[in-house]
Amino acid sequence: MPQTVPPMLTMIHELLSEISVSSTSAQWDTGNRQVIDKLAGWLSTLGFSCEVLPLPGKEHKANLIATLGSGPGGLVLSGHTDTVPFNESRWTMNPLALTERDNKLYGLGSTDMKGFFPIAIEAAKEFLDQPLKEPLIILATADEESSMDGARALAAQGIPKARFAVIGEPTELKPIRMHKGIMMQAITVEGRAGHSSNPALGNNAMEAMHLVMTDLMAFREEMQQKYNNAAFDVAVPTLNLGCIHGGDNPNRICGQCELHFDLRALPGMKNDDLTHEISQRLKPLAKQLKVNISLRSLISNLEPFEQPADSELVKVAERLTGYSADAVAFATEGPLLQKLGMQTVVMGPGSIDQAHQPDEYMALNQLTPAIELLKQLIRQFCL
Repeated sequence: MPQTVPPMLTMIHELLSEISVSSTSAQWDTGNRQVIDKLAGWLSTLGFSCEVLPLPGKEHKANLIATLGSGPGGLVLSGHTDTVPFNESRWTMNPLALTERDNKLYGLGSTDMKGFFPIAIEAAKEFLDQPLKEPLIILATADEESSMDGARALAAQGIPKARFAVIGEPTELKPIRMHKGIMMQAITVEGRAGHSSNPALGNNAMEAMHLVMTDLMAFREEMQQKYNNAAFDVAVPTLNLGCIHGGDNPNRICGQCELHFDLRALPGMKNDDLTHEISQRLKPLAKQLKVNISLRSLISNLEPFEQPADSELVKVAERLTGYSADAVAFATEGPLLQKLGMQTVVMGPGSIDQAHQPDEYMALNQLTPAIELLKQLIRQFCL
């Protein structure tokens, strides 16, 4: 008989107590090894075979693959162990502890998404002494909130192998089979600086960027005329001009200007195709304006996610929850798990509305339904 682990709420508290922020800013970024090691310890105690996989070049960050049973196929219950940065002064309670109040469980990562792991462990405990026909895998990843390098590393390694994956992001236990992709790009215009009293002395990069922005907005309009998916609240692809930096003084012709933008593509669109099209549009502008224009990625692109509506996993999730599979605006590791050959849905307790903000919480009444739903999935795909 496997040994026991702490009660579920205690496990949630212990996970929340470990700082595991991932951020593109070095001043906020931390490791996640304490969370991974704690999960590995609990799951090993219950009889799971645990493999801790440090990220290449980042020994303080790791993924965890915990497997109960053996053989091909099986079910992955997946989540990320990192959180966004936080400002403790904006919280009305300790963000690094579990606080139960007004039928809510407060704490950083309570819903997004450390709280999912103790729920998955609680569901798995029912099957510890049962012979599984196909394995149950609990997957914990690093850096989802910044680079998704944890899931990218797994995709590159080709592990884990399974037939089905459920990502426990907060969806109020409704199945999600689609979300948009995301790419973030920088456009740099190199002109020529000079004294502002004589425009002929230079070539204003900011003025050139004005025309680049006009062309980007025209491209956005063309995309939105061409692509539409009514399953999304925002049914068209979006292109947001996020920030711009250029020049250094009012009396100098701007010699360099840089624009950062993001583009969120619908399922069926390809990030590489969009990047190529933008690059091709910039070439004649550079020639016309006699400036250098370059395009570079700010992050590793994430493709749009779509699991076909007639997939076995989607149909089972819809039957078990009573909800039709839907689409969401936020991005997940779904496309990367699909690369491993798994049918994938996003479905977990809590609401995304509570994520990434002070006093994040999970409603207490989500726990028992989440445990029961995961048990049903394990019975369906592992027994």
